[in-house]
Amino acid sequence: MVTLSETWFAEGYVDFELKKYTLLAYLQEVNKYFNENRLYPQLSDVIFHYNNLVALRNNKKYLQEHFPKKLTGFQIKQLQLLYEQIIEDDELMQELEDIINYATAEIQTTISSGTAIYEFVEDQLTIFPVGLIPLDSHEGYFFLSDGSYRITRVYQYKLSIFENHEEKYRAIRTEYLDQWTRNISNSYENIKTELLRLRKDLPNPAVYSIETDLSFPLDETLLPVAKRCLVRYLSTAA
Repeated sequence: MVTLSETWFAEGYVDFELKKYTLLAYLQEVNKYFNENRLYPQLSDVIFHYNNLVALRNNKKYLQEHFPKKLTGFQIKQLQLLYEQIIEDDELMQELEDIINYATAEIQTTISSGTAIYEFVEDQLTIFPVGLIPLDSHEGYFFLSDGSYRITRVYQYKLSIFENHEEKYRAIRTEYLDQWTRNISNSYENIKTELLRLRKDLPNPAVYSIETDLSFPLDETLLPVAKRCLVRYLSTAA
C-alpha cells in the first residue's frame, strides 16, 4: 500500500511535479481499494490528509510555526540558534501553495468516490432491536448479517462519550464473539437466548440486528459502516 506521511508535501525537494506524481500514485492505490468496495482504512486516511492540507492552507501562522527551518547563525553570548524560516522564501512558498491547492482538489475527488460508496452501503443497512431494550443501551450486543443471511456474526459493543472544548463525541468499541448459522429454528431471538445463556457478564443487555441484502467486504466496509450507523441509531434513540 502506497502511503503518505503527514508532511509529505514539504518533505525533501519541494517541487510541484514531483509532489504531484507522489500524490497521484497514492490516490491511484486508494481508488483501487474503492473500486473493490473496500473503504477502510483508506477513506479515513484520505480524509485526514485533506483536512491536514486545508488546515495548513487556512492557517498561515500554523504553517509558519511548523515549516522546516534552516540554521543561519549562532549567537555565542545567549547560546541561541538563529533560524531563518524557509517560509520567507516567496518562490518556495508559492510552490508549496500550488502543491496544496492541487492536492486538495485531487483528494476531494477521491473522497467523493469513497463517501458515495459509504452512503450506498449505509442506505442498504437496516437496524432493529431484538427483543426488549433496557433503558441503558450504551452496552450490549449486535448481530451482523449480509446478503446471504445464513451467517450471523455476533459482536459485543460499548458506547462511550468524550468531549473536547468544542464538541461532544460518541465512540464505539466492539469485540467479535462468535457466529451462528441462522435458519427457521435458529432465529435472532433464539440466538439472543443462547448468547445470554453462555455469557453472564451482561445480564440484561441491549441487542440489535444490523442487516443488508447485499454483500460487502466485512472488515474493510460492512463492519465499520455498521458500527457508525449503530452509534447514530443509539444516539438518536437516546
